[in-house]
Amino acid sequence: VQLQASGGGLVQAGGSLRLACLVSGWSIDSYYIGWFRQAPGKDREFVGVDTWTFNRNPEYADSVKGRFSVFRDRGKNTAYLQMDNLKPEDTATYYCAADSNEYRANELKQFTLWGQGTRVTVSS
Repeated sequence: VQLQASGGGLVQAGGSLRLACLVSGWSIDSYYIGWFRQAPGKDREFVGVDTWTFNRNPEYADSVKGRFSVFRDRGKNTAYLQMDNLKPEDTATYYCAADSNEYRANELKQFTLWGQGTRVTVSS
């Protein structure tokens, strides 16, 4: 199973971007999909997780609640991170991650599959 993230770019503050995470090699139905980000010089942090696989509501970091949303298109085997009202502090490299084991927490160690990052830059 491989994950491929895309959709990053440069956007002005207040704008929107939609990141995609293509899952190849297995059905996305088997996985919950998490999104993390890492700004230069900082640790990788949780952004949101789509736990549809386990019939749970999505979870979001407090810093993005009300602005970001996670969802999936099962027909395209792709997960998405919709980012609205972007702020300069959202600038980071964004990663999608997946796992199929029992979901316990929105922590990095929960996820065993990782895609490459996609860079998001928000200008003020």
